[in-house]
Amino acid sequence: MAGIYIHIPFCKQACYYCNFHFSTSTRLKNDFVSALLNEIKLQKSYLGEEDIETVYFGGGTPSILLINEIKKILETIYTNYRITNNPEITIEANPDDISYERLMQWKQIGINRFSIGIQSFFEEDLQWMNRAHNAKQAQICIKEVWEAGFENFSIDLIYGGPSLSDEHWQINLEKAVKLKIPHISCYALTVEPKTALNKMIQQQKKEAVDPEKQARHFLQMTNILSKAGYEHYEVSNFALPGLRSKHNSSYWLGKNYLGLGPSAHSHNGQSRQWNISNNALYIEALNKNTIPFEKEELSLTQQLNEYIMTSLRTAEGLNLNFVAEKFGEDYGEKILNACMDKKFAWGILTIQPSIVLNNKGKLFADRIASDLFFS
Repeated sequence: MAGIYIHIPFCKQACYYCNFHFSTSTRLKNDFVSALLNEIKLQKSYLGEEDIETVYFGGGTPSILLINEIKKILETIYTNYRITNNPEITIEANPDDISYERLMQWKQIGINRFSIGIQSFFEEDLQWMNRAHNAKQAQICIKEVWEAGFENFSIDLIYGGPSLSDEHWQINLEKAVKLKIPHISCYALTVEPKTALNKMIQQQKKEAVDPEKQARHFLQMTNILSKAGYEHYEVSNFALPGLRSKHNSSYWLGKNYLGLGPSAHSHNGQSRQWNISNNALYIEALNKNTIPFEKEELSLTQQLNEYIMTSLRTAEGLNLNFVAEKFGEDYGEKILNACMDKKFAWGILTIQPSIVLNNKGKLFADRIASDLFFS
């Protein structure tokens, strides 16, 4: 089983912390959709005969697309790929883009899951992040999603920002629990290079991110959501039983996926490839029936390192038996010995048959993974 990820590189607002293109030009959007439809057809051999079980519209603001445009994209995918029964089809949306009428339209064309960029239920946080929606819209859209009959959706919350106190972070989490949100993704506020936020912090116009506060917020999050019955199945993701994101899980489980659109990445186990990020060059190439991408063949060591990195982020952890079977017993033994040496320092919860991190360890999952990488 494989998945398709569709990257929509447009955004209608300039959030301080992202690098998306802030263009909603009708002509540019039309040209992009035309190029995307062509890439869908040209890429159909990438995944071979694998069935597609998930389609994910992400990046920027996918909900900026018209209903007919999304419908055409889905029709083209169904025409060119083998789709499983009842696939998970997700679209990212902002609260101010959601209305009962649009929800019903999305439902009619096959969208059955949403990822909603709530970020916070507090006005001051949304203003600090320069979000287009307000706190009232954040709650209203969730009510409308339930009323439209959707039982599988996710919200994003951001923690660790200068405007968010420990008390308000707790209230955000408790409100999500009270609203019975099926899936919650919680991300620490990160400052990326070449963003407005990074520039303002350097100019001391914005307060810098506090790592100690982010660690506190992480532990608050794991405690509150776990007590509420959510499965902490990946470092940043929590789900009620049976409602994990199938699409995102495919990344962490090492399944194959095809990325479509500017900047989209693809992976088939032995190699990875990524499209160019420039919208104009992407459109120009597809108009000439050329897919503008770069490709990297993955060595066995790179494949193992990717497995280490992704598996340690999950509730199931790094399976030593799988490592021994796929990559060789020596690799499994080396990983086991390294973990035995640093079990308490790293905060590892269990070691055999899988290496699973506890909450302390999850705070440093990427660092622990890099310490286990092979060169």
